[in-house]
Amino acid sequence: MEHLFDDQDWEIVPAGGATGEAFFAQYQEQKLFLKRNSSPFLAVLSAEGIVPKLVWTKRIENGDVITAQHWLKGRELDPDEMKSERVAKLLNKIHSSKPLLSMLERLGQEPFQPEHMLAEIETSVEFDLLSLPIVRQALHFLQQELHQMQHEEYVVCHGDVNHNNWLLSDDNQLFLIDWDGAMIADPAIDLGMLLYWYLPEDQWENYLNQYGVPLTDELRVRMQWYVVAQTLLSIQWHKAKGRFHEMNHWIEYLHKIL
Repeated sequence: MEHLFDDQDWEIVPAGGATGEAFFAQYQEQKLFLKRNSSPFLAVLSAEGIVPKLVWTKRIENGDVITAQHWLKGRELDPDEMKSERVAKLLNKIHSSKPLLSMLERLGQEPFQPEHMLAEIETSVEFDLLSLPIVRQALHFLQQELHQMQHEEYVVCHGDVNHNNWLLSDDNQLFLIDWDGAMIADPAIDLGMLLYWYLPEDQWENYLNQYGVPLTDELRVRMQWYVVAQTLLSIQWHKAKGRFHEMNHWIEYLHKIL
């Protein structure tokens, strides 16, 4: 990494994260966020103002591509701030963006279908989890309601809109970061997670009005379906990692949403 800055004495440190491909770079008052082999999708996210500005992209000798973004001082949103109108508006901007959709299509992304998600759950959830009545009930719900999951308008979805991935900069700019799981899918994937996790149900209609769609019975079913599916996948993921406290948390959450 250091040889990207031959002319200056930059300090480069790992930024953490699961992949180990991200770094912070600093020289005097200049600060950058570096990432190895980011998708070309990052350039469109930057142009649309959804992530901090992309400063440059460089290919290095081994063929890797390094991207540099402005490193902004700021903080993640508090859970209560997820109810704000500006979050709803930015999510709508993402879901409505033709440039984002066009780029993912050019990168070969196929629309993510609910039957794919159900098939993943049916093959990955382990037998001892299926011995739990609530897990069997959740799986039965997904199978029974699959016929209601057809939706014509597929958009770019983030896939993990929890409050940790929303960045509010010190100069009051809002961004949605960490796009590694981006997909072309039903917007109910993002909306369901956001509403179920952060808003009481009596606020859903007003929030969706700010986002720009009505709260219909059809949307309710689609949001619930995806939240149940994501919860089952979370239960299995935490079990596989031996994180049983988190696994039990999501098992309890299934009781709540069913």
